[in-house]
Amino acid sequence: MKSLARWMMVLAMVTGLTTTNSDFAAAQEPQDLPEVDLPVLLTSCGQSPGPTRVRFFLNRLDMAHEFLPQATVEDLNAGMEGGTPFRSLIIVTGASLKGMGAAGVSVQEELSRTEALIQAARSQDIPVVCAHVEGMARRAQGAAPGDNSDEQSIDAACPNADLMLVRADGNEDRRFSIISENQDIPLILFEKNMEMGDVLERVFGS
Repeated sequence: MKSLARWMMVLAMVTGLTTTNSDFAAAQEPQDLPEVDLPVLLTSCGQSPGPTRVRFFLNRLDMAHEFLPQATVEDLNAGMEGGTPFRSLIIVTGASLKGMGAAGVSVQEELSRTEALIQAARSQDIPVVCAHVEGMARRAQGAAPGDNSDEQSIDAACPNADLMLVRADGNEDRRFSIISENQDIPLILFEKNMEMGDVLERVFGS
């Protein structure tokens, strides 16, 4: 009887912890997401590999999109003029000096392109989704003393977003949570890359 009572007590504790964790997770989910539709224009701010990860899941889910790593205002306008306007814009932040070097662009050119693209999206009432999907490793990876290009890419895009999608380990210092709180921008955090598909389904299915 004592063993049974002890087992029941442990079961109650585990159940209580599970409920508490579930309630906490639910509390972290934004209650009101912006209306985001397809097709989506996917681009980069920083030319890191991050956008290709997002593209993988867009392809896997058969979500209509166009991936242009250096998308411009002209690309956004071309959709409108061609009769199939983009309904949303995803900008994946994360700067790679190697990637920008291969693309032949500077950090400042990336920031200026991003700013112009966001302004154009605003003028067309296209919601802007900003994502950081490479975790804290990207934010610290290979950063030479004084190199804050990754942080610049975040600052150029995220405070101007309608929604942020962030891998949780990239938010260890609450970088994105602070932007979310200060700018009143919904933030969805996910733990693993494989959860990105579920996040995209939730966003585009809301």
